Amino acid sequence: MGGSRVQVNKSHKSRFSSKSSRNLHRTDLKDKSRISKSGGNVAKGARAARLQHNRMVREQKKAALLKEKRATSGSTSPPRVIVLFGLSAAVNVDSLAVDLLSLLSKQGAGAAFSTVASSEYKLRTTVLKAPYGDLLSCMEMVKVADLIAFVASASSSCEESPSCYIDSFGSQCLSVFRSLGLPSTFVLIRDLPTELKKRQDSKNTCMSSLASEFPEDCKFYPADTKDDLHKFIWHSKEQRLTVPHWRNQRPYVMAQTADMVVDDGNLEKCTMLLTGYLRAHSLSVNQLVHVSGAGDYQLTKIEILKDPFPLNPRKEQDLMDADEVHDVEVIRSLAPDPEKQEPLLVENIPDPLDGEQTWPTEAEMAEADKNQKQKRLRKRALPRGTSEYQAAWIVDDTDEEDLDSNDEADDGMVLDKQDSDFPDQEGTNNLDLDDDQRSLNLKDSDEETDIDSMVMDGENLTKEQIEDEIQKIKNAHAEDEEYPDEVDTPLDIPARKRFAKYRGLKSFRTSSWDPKESLPPEYAKIFAFDNFARTQKHVLSKALDMEQGNRDDCIPASSYVRLHIKEVPNSVACKLCSLIKTVPVIVSGLLQHESKMSVLHFSIKKHDTYSAPIKSKEEFVFHVGFRQFVARPIFSSDNINSDKHKMERFLHAGRFSVASIYGPISFPPLPLIVLKSAEGGAAPSVAAVGSLKSVDPDRIILKKIILTGYPQRVSKLKAAVRYMFHNPEDVRWFKPVEVWTKCGRRGRIKEPVGTHGVMKCILNGVLQQNDTVCMSLFKRAYPKWPNHRSPILDA
Repeated sequence: MGGSRVQVNKSHKSRFSSKSSRNLHRTDLKDKSRISKSGGNVAKGARAARLQHNRMVREQKKAALLKEKRATSGSTSPPRVIVLFGLSAAVNVDSLAVDLLSLLSKQGAGAAFSTVASSEYKLRTTVLKAPYGDLLSCMEMVKVADLIAFVASASSSCEESPSCYIDSFGSQCLSVFRSLGLPSTFVLIRDLPTELKKRQDSKNTCMSSLASEFPEDCKFYPADTKDDLHKFIWHSKEQRLTVPHWRNQRPYVMAQTADMVVDDGNLEKCTMLLTGYLRAHSLSVNQLVHVSGAGDYQLTKIEILKDPFPLNPRKEQDLMDADEVHDVEVIRSLAPDPEKQEPLLVENIPDPLDGEQTWPTEAEMAEADKNQKQKRLRKRALPRGTSEYQAAWIVDDTDEEDLDSNDEADDGMVLDKQDSDFPDQEGTNNLDLDDDQRSLNLKDSDEETDIDSMVMDGENLTKEQIEDEIQKIKNAHAEDEEYPDEVDTPLDIPARKRFAKYRGLKSFRTSSWDPKESLPPEYAKIFAFDNFARTQKHVLSKALDMEQGNRDDCIPASSYVRLHIKEVPNSVACKLCSLIKTVPVIVSGLLQHESKMSVLHFSIKKHDTYSAPIKSKEEFVFHVGFRQFVARPIFSSDNINSDKHKMERFLHAGRFSVASIYGPISFPPLPLIVLKSAEGGAAPSVAAVGSLKSVDPDRIILKKIILTGYPQRVSKLKAAVRYMFHNPEDVRWFKPVEVWTKCGRRGRIKEPVGTHGVMKCILNGVLQQNDTVCMSLFKRAYPKWPNHRSPILDA
């Protein structure tokens, strides 16, 4: 009992302390303050610094938010663009627009271009009505919209389908808007019942049906009465607007008026005058601009005009003068500097003599003389009385032997030396081969059969009989038609000529392919970057410096400007003047290099509503951000583990592919909408959607074909294969290329048999009689150069 009451103290923990703290009692009082650590003060200072940092971050966020709010909803901000889009044909958008404009302004819809300034709401607004059935106009409106109000009709509800509030055109447009990037969205519900209970039930039914089609933060408002619209305007004014990121990278102007001035020197071109509010960023007079659907141009002058829709009310006389665009007071005018103005360079002008050798160098001359002397010193056995001229035409026996040996080895078909697994047996080097490769190097003495001496059954067949025989075999193998790359070897053209541009690859993933080899003439017109990511970073930083530098040649955002665009063709200008009444004409500023042509690659997917096949190299209209141009793409797969990508003849539905085109350089991210123009002046249809992936002319796209043959005689590991080629010269030409079968065998061509293209093949396993022997050939594919680039003349 007593032992349990003994006091037990904790052991001294000096073994965990430092030497300075253990010897602290031995130091003087003056040194104690220096040695001892003031842990409390350190913690207090760190906490204060952390609190100060958090306070600074909050203040910076508040300042940025306040700046953004002033830029979007302040008195100096441009009018908010509200797009009214009807989800079905039963919606009357015109009446809703009249109600909104009458509520915002006493003048109502009589205001120019549906732009009003409301002193009551302290808001300036531009109301656009999306025309039902016109997809192109709806797309252009959504590109500049700050707020989209989707209008649904409660009277269109039905019990058969839950999505009856949205018809087929509304669903198609909604999917396109999602691909472009939705700004702030609202849903306005019209035609609600007057009875309170039915009104609430109808509103809840509409909200539950449409909630899955819109973002989570989308709000629903009734829009039948004046009080409902009043509530909607106040809520939309106070809400923070969100726009797609790609729109904040470039300045743009939604033109409200358009005019043209004919040039005196050139009667075919004119100067285009477009007036509107500058948005997003400041615009330099030395920059290039893109007019939607019309192309890229230079500016001759930018004029800052007096705002025709001021937020503060003016005298009636001032308002009447402001409505006259030609009488608007010019506050400031800027002209470009010829030395600083960016040139309108679209295509590179190639030099046809670039790379040509006009005269041999001294080293080449000396080497040629040396070779000539060695040739003369070489002794040759010639008949008696042969002159030098006659001796030049006599070929040595050694040369003939070399030619004969090389005839079978090379025969014009080139393979990578490092990738070839089937070297000729006469000169085989001691290589380290795997099991499959060792099984292919067979001993002919042990496996010799009587195939060589056989008389082939197809020796005496006519052309029609051979075609019928091939068709019968293809019909018998119809269930194996999972190889879309199979092509037929023509009977009237030698295969070595028909497929002269193709080559064999040992491995699609690892075999080398020079991206600069045998480029087409179009590659002399385009531009390329050593490092595209670095160039994009440099260009964006340069644009940011121009934005923050307050330069004299820049017009600040939110200004009401008139752009003088020079050298616009008269036909394009007339078309723009007629289109501006129904479709917004967008002028966007271009970043550096964005007018030059290159090879662009897009991640693309076929649209669900488009059922027609989309073939490579067809002509389409590409909408890339604000820009529009005509292109003829080729489609390919996207291989992550390889620098080579297989070309696809068609764009298949349900999966993403890569579309490669010749087009103007653009810096991602940018959305893509591909339209297919219809014949007879009909409205274009949406073929595909996607986004910009990269700009890279060196991306290798290979077109693959498969030549097929069928076994005629099989003897162990050897087989006589027919119908892949139709003459022995073609067999010798393609001899270095590996063959494979659909059942998994691999092998090589040994030699031709007979005169009708039958060949002897050696495989790494026993070949079945119903198997198919295949040969894969590849060539590099390129997009088609478009005949014209401006789609506005086709509209």
